[in-house]
Amino acid sequence: MTGRGRAWRTAALMALALPLSGCASGLMDGLLGDSTTSTSAASSPSGLGGAVSPDLGMAGEGDAVAKLYNDGLASLQKGEFSSALKKFAEVERQYPYSAAATKAILLEAYAHYQTGKFDDTKNDANRFITLHPGHKDAPYAYYLIALSNYNQINDTKRDQSATKDALTALEEVQRRYPGTAYAEDAGRKALMAKDHLAGQEMEIGRYYYNHGSYLAGINRFKRVVIEYQNTTQVPEALYRLSEGYMALGVVSEAQTAAAVLGHNYPNSEWYKSAYQLVSSDGQAPQENQESWISKAFHSLNPL
Repeated sequence: MTGRGRAWRTAALMALALPLSGCASGLMDGLLGDSTTSTSAASSPSGLGGAVSPDLGMAGEGDAVAKLYNDGLASLQKGEFSSALKKFAEVERQYPYSAAATKAILLEAYAHYQTGKFDDTKNDANRFITLHPGHKDAPYAYYLIALSNYNQINDTKRDQSATKDALTALEEVQRRYPGTAYAEDAGRKALMAKDHLAGQEMEIGRYYYNHGSYLAGINRFKRVVIEYQNTTQVPEALYRLSEGYMALGVVSEAQTAAAVLGHNYPNSEWYKSAYQLVSSDGQAPQENQESWISKAFHSLNPL
């Protein structure tokens, strides 16, 4: 992994470690703080400490399912994830139609997430969505799927299927549940996923330049400018466009790339380099309003 790749990965993991905005207990908030009720059990709205408690006015199965669920939750809170998984699986097996069984599926997904078993997390979360598509905890299931894909992102020199899957899942959370803390956090991570995809385009573009294939490289940097304009990769992409067009003798496009770079990122080191590059033969950054570069920045919102 490159230094840039390592830095991005560290930033991504730090972002994952932060609690959701407006949530007191982070990832688990909203999952257990409800008032799920059934003839056999009820929950107390106390965040991560919430638990399905037995109805003391009833005997038999009601007490049994609540105790089994509470034991699983206690194991989960202690970080004993294997034990928790076994107990929640038993809740499902012994009491498949209870409210506790419904919640147990999602807690299994969370336990798998905590142990880094992201494929198992997605399987559990998808099972929850399939069985209970209209449940109020469905947003959390979609969010867990998105986070699991997000954690499987590779560095920019490797296949980016996981990044694309993550972006799709994150954007689905935003689309389905706008205005929620899940959507807010998904939006931040979606931008980082886009930055990662743009980073791969930059890697490929630089490779082409190093081998003298300027037109092929320009096409990669063009994609960054058009498709990933709100990412941190754009200033360098604009500089690289100046560099490539100068190498090909297309001075007007080189000047335009430098001028757009200076207008949108005037304090960037990339602009200083671009200015020196296009001024080397007495020219200066000058924007051609008919250039695709100029039109791209007029049609989209830069940072």
